[in-house]
Amino acid sequence: MGAPAGSPAHPVLAVDVGGTKLECALVDETGRIVPGSRMRAETGRDTDPDRMRRVLTETVGRTLAASSAPVRAAGVGSAGPIDHDTGGIHPVNMPLLVGFPLRDAVSALVPGVRVELGLDGQCIALAETRYGAARAARSMLGMVVSTGIGGGLVIDGRLMRGATGNAGHVGQMHSGECDANGTMLTVEEVASGPASVAWARARGWLGETGEQLAAGWERGDPLAREAVLRSARAVGQLVADVWTLTDLDVAVIGGGFSRVAPEYPELVAHAAAEHAELPYARAPRVVRAALGDESPLVGASALVLD
Repeated sequence: MGAPAGSPAHPVLAVDVGGTKLECALVDETGRIVPGSRMRAETGRDTDPDRMRRVLTETVGRTLAASSAPVRAAGVGSAGPIDHDTGGIHPVNMPLLVGFPLRDAVSALVPGVRVELGLDGQCIALAETRYGAARAARSMLGMVVSTGIGGGLVIDGRLMRGATGNAGHVGQMHSGECDANGTMLTVEEVASGPASVAWARARGWLGETGEQLAAGWERGDPLAREAVLRSARAVGQLVADVWTLTDLDVAVIGGGFSRVAPEYPELVAHAAAEHAELPYARAPRVVRAALGDESPLVGASALVLD
Protein backbone atom coordinates (compact mmCIF):
# COMPACT_ATOMS: atom_id res chain seq x y z
CA MET A 1 0.00 0.00 0.00
CA GLY A 2 1.66 3.20 -1.09
CA ALA A 3 1.82 6.47 0.76
CA PRO A 4 1.91 10.08 -0.45
CA ALA A 5 5.22 11.90 -0.38
CA GLY A 6 6.02 13.80 2.76
CA SER A 7 5.11 13.25 6.39
CA PRO A 8 1.60 13.93 7.68
CA ALA A 9 1.18 16.84 10.04
CA HIS A 10 0.15 14.68 12.99
CA PRO A 11 0.83 10.98 12.45
CA VAL A 12 -0.08 8.18 14.84
CA LEU A 13 2.67 5.96 16.22
CA ALA A 14 1.75 2.30 15.63
CA VAL A 15 3.43 -0.55 17.51
CA ASP A 16 2.88 -4.26 16.87
CA VAL A 17 4.31 -6.76 19.39
CA GLY A 18 4.35 -10.39 18.30
CA GLY A 19 6.04 -13.66 19.09
CA THR A 20 8.83 -13.26 16.53
CA LYS A 21 9.08 -9.53 15.93
CA LEU A 22 8.24 -6.05 17.13
CA GLU A 23 7.37 -3.48 14.48
CA CYS A 24 6.77 0.26 14.64
CA ALA A 25 5.65 2.80 12.07
CA LEU A 26 4.02 6.18 11.69
CA VAL A 27 0.54 6.08 10.13
CA ASP A 28 -1.22 9.07 8.61
CA GLU A 29 -4.88 10.02 8.87
CA THR A 30 -5.75 7.99 5.76
CA GLY A 31 -4.32 4.74 7.17
CA ARG A 32 -1.12 4.89 5.12
CA ILE A 33 2.29 4.11 6.58
CA VAL A 34 4.66 7.07 6.35
CA PRO A 35 7.52 6.12 4.00
CA GLY A 36 10.76 5.31 5.80
CA SER A 37 9.12 5.04 9.23
CA ARG A 38 8.60 1.28 9.45
CA MET A 39 11.16 -0.37 11.73
CA ARG A 40 11.53 -3.93 13.01
CA ALA A 41 13.33 -5.79 15.80
CA GLU A 42 13.36 -9.48 16.66
CA THR A 43 11.54 -10.82 19.71
CA GLY A 44 11.07 -14.51 20.55
CA ARG A 45 9.88 -16.84 23.29
CA ASP A 46 12.83 -15.92 25.53
CA THR A 47 12.17 -12.17 25.39
CA ASP A 48 12.17 -10.76 28.92
CA PRO A 49 11.13 -7.32 30.22
CA ASP A 50 14.64 -5.85 29.95
CA ARG A 51 14.97 -6.91 26.33
CA MET A 52 11.47 -5.71 25.51
CA ARG A 53 12.16 -2.27 26.97
CA ARG A 54 15.43 -2.11 25.03
CA VAL A 55 13.96 -3.06 21.65
CA LEU A 56 10.96 -0.79 22.22
CA THR A 57 13.21 2.17 22.95
CA GLU A 58 15.44 1.50 19.94
CA THR A 59 12.66 0.75 17.46
CA VAL A 60 10.28 3.51 18.50
CA GLY A 61 13.20 5.95 18.52
CA ARG A 62 14.12 5.05 14.93
CA THR A 63 10.49 5.37 13.84
CA LEU A 64 10.01 8.77 15.46
CA ALA A 65 13.20 9.99 13.83
CA ALA A 66 11.64 9.36 10.42
CA SER A 67 9.38 12.41 10.78
CA SER A 68 9.87 15.85 12.25
CA ALA A 69 6.17 16.08 13.05
CA PRO A 70 5.10 15.17 16.60
CA VAL A 71 2.80 12.18 16.97
CA ARG A 72 -0.74 12.91 18.09
CA ALA A 73 -1.41 9.47 19.63
CA ALA A 74 -0.08 5.93 19.78
CA GLY A 75 -1.81 2.61 19.13
CA VAL A 76 -0.29 -0.66 20.34
CA GLY A 77 -1.31 -4.13 19.23
CA SER A 78 0.02 -7.18 21.05
CA ALA A 79 -0.22 -10.92 21.19
CA GLY A 80 -2.57 -11.69 24.04
CA PRO A 81 -4.20 -11.92 26.34
CA ILE A 82 -4.00 -8.33 27.52
CA ASP A 83 -5.37 -6.38 30.45
CA HIS A 84 -6.97 -3.27 29.02
CA ASP A 85 -7.43 -1.62 32.43
CA THR A 86 -3.80 -1.87 33.52
CA GLY A 87 -2.21 -1.84 30.07
CA GLY A 88 -0.34 -5.05 30.81
CA ILE A 89 0.14 -8.03 28.50
CA HIS A 90 0.15 -11.77 29.21
CA PRO A 91 1.25 -13.28 25.89
CA VAL A 92 0.97 -17.05 25.64
CA ASN A 93 3.90 -17.22 23.22
CA MET A 94 6.23 -14.98 25.31
CA PRO A 95 5.82 -16.25 28.88
CA LEU A 96 8.59 -14.07 30.36
CA LEU A 97 6.50 -11.00 29.50
CA VAL A 98 3.45 -12.01 31.53
CA GLY A 99 2.40 -8.84 33.36
CA PHE A 100 4.68 -6.57 31.33
CA PRO A 101 3.24 -2.99 31.38
CA LEU A 102 3.36 -2.46 27.63
CA ARG A 103 1.09 0.57 27.48
CA ASP A 104 3.12 2.38 30.14
CA ALA A 105 6.36 1.43 28.43
CA VAL A 106 5.18 3.00 25.17
CA SER A 107 3.75 6.02 27.00
CA ALA A 108 7.17 6.71 28.49
CA LEU A 109 8.58 6.99 24.97
CA VAL A 110 5.89 9.43 23.75
CA PRO A 111 4.99 11.42 26.89
CA GLY A 112 1.86 13.49 26.88
CA VAL A 113 -0.05 11.63 24.15
CA ARG A 114 -2.90 9.15 24.34
CA VAL A 115 -1.85 5.48 24.06
CA GLU A 116 -4.36 2.71 23.27
CA LEU A 117 -3.66 -1.02 23.65
CA GLY A 118 -5.47 -3.85 21.86
CA LEU A 119 -5.02 -7.43 20.69
CA ASP A 120 -3.12 -7.96 17.45
CA GLY A 121 -6.17 -9.71 16.02
CA GLN A 122 -8.35 -6.74 16.93
CA CYS A 123 -5.92 -4.55 15.02
CA ILE A 124 -6.27 -6.68 11.89
CA ALA A 125 -10.06 -6.58 12.28
CA LEU A 126 -10.05 -2.79 12.53
CA ALA A 127 -7.62 -2.27 9.65
CA GLU A 128 -9.47 -4.58 7.29
CA THR A 129 -12.85 -3.08 8.25
CA ARG A 130 -11.71 0.50 7.73
CA TYR A 131 -9.39 0.12 4.75
CA GLY A 132 -9.25 -3.46 3.50
CA ALA A 133 -11.09 -6.65 2.65
CA ALA A 134 -14.04 -6.10 5.03
CA ARG A 135 -14.96 -2.51 4.16
CA ALA A 136 -18.48 -3.50 3.08
CA ALA A 137 -19.04 -5.82 6.04
CA ARG A 138 -21.08 -5.11 9.14
CA SER A 139 -19.78 -8.13 11.05
CA MET A 140 -16.42 -9.82 10.60
CA LEU A 141 -13.76 -11.95 12.24
CA GLY A 142 -10.17 -10.83 11.72
CA MET A 143 -7.48 -13.42 12.41
CA VAL A 144 -3.72 -13.60 12.78
CA VAL A 145 -2.24 -16.97 11.83
CA SER A 146 1.45 -16.70 12.63
CA THR A 147 3.69 -17.62 15.58
CA GLY A 148 0.44 -17.58 17.51
CA ILE A 149 -3.24 -17.42 16.61
CA GLY A 150 -5.08 -14.21 17.41
CA GLY A 151 -8.40 -12.69 16.52
CA GLY A 152 -10.73 -9.74 16.72
CA LEU A 153 -14.45 -9.23 16.11
CA VAL A 154 -16.28 -6.32 14.54
CA ILE A 155 -20.00 -6.72 15.17
CA ASP A 156 -22.54 -4.30 13.65
CA GLY A 157 -19.70 -2.01 12.66
CA ARG A 158 -18.09 -1.78 16.09
CA LEU A 159 -14.97 -3.46 17.46
CA MET A 160 -15.80 -5.77 20.34
CA ARG A 161 -13.40 -5.10 23.21
CA GLY A 162 -14.90 -7.22 25.96
CA ALA A 163 -14.72 -6.80 29.74
CA THR A 164 -10.92 -7.09 29.87
CA GLY A 165 -10.07 -6.13 26.28
CA ASN A 166 -9.77 -9.71 25.00
CA ALA A 167 -12.90 -10.23 22.89
CA GLY A 168 -11.99 -12.26 19.82
CA HIS A 169 -8.99 -14.04 21.36
CA VAL A 170 -9.78 -17.16 19.38
CA GLY A 171 -6.38 -18.85 19.48
CA GLN A 172 -7.05 -20.39 22.87
CA MET A 173 -10.34 -21.97 21.87
CA HIS A 174 -10.13 -25.75 21.81
CA SER A 175 -9.50 -27.47 18.51
CA GLY A 176 -11.12 -30.83 19.17
CA GLU A 177 -7.74 -32.57 18.74
CA CYS A 178 -6.02 -34.14 21.74
CA ASP A 179 -2.36 -34.77 22.56
CA ALA A 180 -0.91 -38.17 23.52
CA ASN A 181 -2.09 -37.67 27.12
CA GLY A 182 -5.66 -36.96 26.09
CA THR A 183 -5.47 -33.22 26.79
CA MET A 184 -7.43 -31.19 24.27
CA LEU A 185 -5.21 -28.89 22.24
CA THR A 186 -5.99 -25.26 21.53
CA VAL A 187 -6.26 -23.98 17.97
CA GLU A 188 -2.91 -22.23 18.46
CA GLU A 189 -1.30 -25.51 19.54
CA VAL A 190 -2.49 -27.12 16.31
CA ALA A 191 -2.55 -24.42 13.64
CA SER A 192 0.23 -21.91 14.34
CA GLY A 193 3.43 -21.90 12.33
CA PRO A 194 5.66 -23.38 15.07
CA ALA A 195 3.03 -26.00 15.96
CA SER A 196 2.70 -27.07 12.33
CA VAL A 197 6.46 -27.33 11.87
CA ALA A 198 6.79 -29.35 15.10
CA TRP A 199 3.97 -31.70 14.05
CA ALA A 200 5.60 -32.39 10.69
CA ARG A 201 9.08 -32.87 12.20
CA ALA A 202 7.70 -35.36 14.72
CA ARG A 203 6.60 -37.44 11.74
CA GLY A 204 9.92 -37.38 9.94
CA TRP A 205 9.84 -34.15 7.96
CA LEU A 206 13.35 -32.70 7.79
CA GLY A 207 12.57 -28.99 7.45
CA GLU A 208 12.79 -26.46 10.27
CA THR A 209 10.78 -23.37 9.33
CA GLY A 210 7.41 -22.23 8.08
CA GLU A 211 9.08 -21.01 4.90
CA GLN A 212 10.39 -24.51 4.25
CA LEU A 213 6.92 -25.89 4.95
CA ALA A 214 5.57 -23.50 2.29
CA ALA A 215 8.19 -24.74 -0.18
CA GLY A 216 7.20 -28.31 0.66
CA TRP A 217 3.56 -27.46 -0.02
CA GLU A 218 4.51 -26.14 -3.46
CA ARG A 219 6.57 -29.25 -4.23
CA GLY A 220 3.77 -31.56 -3.12
CA ASP A 221 5.70 -32.99 -0.17
CA PRO A 222 3.12 -35.24 1.59
CA LEU A 223 4.08 -34.35 5.17
CA ALA A 224 4.30 -30.64 4.45
CA ARG A 225 0.93 -30.68 2.75
CA GLU A 226 -0.71 -32.62 5.58
CA ALA A 227 0.73 -30.15 8.13
CA VAL A 228 -0.75 -27.22 6.20
CA LEU A 229 -4.11 -28.97 5.76
CA ARG A 230 -4.18 -29.80 9.48
CA SER A 231 -3.64 -26.11 10.28
CA ALA A 232 -6.36 -25.00 7.86
CA ARG A 233 -8.80 -27.59 9.24
CA ALA A 234 -8.33 -26.34 12.80
CA VAL A 235 -8.76 -22.72 11.75
CA GLY A 236 -11.75 -23.65 9.61
CA GLN A 237 -13.47 -25.40 12.49
CA LEU A 238 -12.89 -22.31 14.60
CA VAL A 239 -14.32 -20.07 11.88
CA ALA A 240 -17.42 -22.29 11.65
CA ASP A 241 -17.99 -22.08 15.39
CA VAL A 242 -17.53 -18.30 15.54
CA TRP A 243 -19.72 -17.89 12.44
CA THR A 244 -22.46 -19.99 14.02
CA LEU A 245 -22.33 -17.82 17.13
CA THR A 246 -22.12 -14.38 15.50
CA ASP A 247 -23.56 -14.80 11.96
CA LEU A 248 -20.68 -13.05 10.20
CA ASP A 249 -20.36 -11.43 6.79
CA VAL A 250 -16.71 -12.37 6.30
CA ALA A 251 -13.62 -13.79 8.00
CA VAL A 252 -10.32 -12.11 7.09
CA ILE A 253 -7.06 -13.96 7.64
CA GLY A 254 -3.62 -12.39 7.89
CA GLY A 255 -0.31 -13.20 9.54
CA GLY A 256 2.87 -14.75 8.24
CA PHE A 257 1.87 -18.41 8.41
CA SER A 258 -1.36 -17.74 6.52
CA ARG A 259 0.89 -17.37 3.47
CA VAL A 260 2.20 -20.95 3.80
CA ALA A 261 -0.08 -21.84 0.88
CA PRO A 262 -1.54 -19.46 -1.71
CA GLU A 263 -4.96 -21.05 -1.24
CA TYR A 264 -4.89 -21.11 2.59
CA PRO A 265 -8.08 -18.99 2.96
CA GLU A 266 -9.90 -21.31 0.57
CA LEU A 267 -8.73 -24.36 2.56
CA VAL A 268 -10.05 -22.71 5.72
CA ALA A 269 -13.39 -21.92 4.06
CA HIS A 270 -13.75 -25.51 2.86
CA ALA A 271 -13.05 -26.88 6.35
CA ALA A 272 -15.46 -24.39 7.90
CA ALA A 273 -18.24 -25.37 5.50
CA GLU A 274 -17.72 -29.06 6.29
CA HIS A 275 -17.72 -28.42 10.05
CA ALA A 276 -20.75 -26.11 10.25
CA GLU A 277 -23.98 -27.62 11.53
CA LEU A 278 -26.41 -24.92 10.42
CA PRO A 279 -27.19 -23.77 6.87
CA TYR A 280 -26.31 -20.08 7.37
CA ALA A 281 -22.78 -21.04 8.42
CA ARG A 282 -22.13 -23.52 5.59
CA ALA A 283 -21.03 -21.01 2.97
CA PRO A 284 -18.55 -18.83 4.85
CA ARG A 285 -16.69 -16.09 3.00
CA VAL A 286 -13.05 -16.37 4.04
CA VAL A 287 -10.53 -14.01 2.42
CA ARG A 288 -6.92 -12.98 2.78
CA ALA A 289 -6.13 -9.67 4.49
CA ALA A 290 -6.05 -7.02 1.76
CA LEU A 291 -3.45 -4.93 3.56
CA GLY A 292 -1.03 -7.83 3.86
CA ASP A 293 1.56 -7.49 6.59
CA GLU A 294 0.67 -3.82 7.08
CA SER A 295 -2.66 -4.76 8.71
CA PRO A 296 -1.40 -5.01 12.32
CA LEU A 297 0.29 -1.60 12.19
CA VAL A 298 -2.52 0.15 10.36
CA GLY A 299 -5.00 -1.41 12.78
CA ALA A 300 -2.95 -0.39 15.80
CA SER A 301 -3.21 3.21 14.65
CA ALA A 302 -6.96 2.73 14.19
CA LEU A 303 -7.31 1.79 17.87
CA VAL A 304 -7.08 5.48 18.76
CA LEU A 305 -9.83 6.30 16.23
CA ASP A 306 -12.25 3.54 17.27
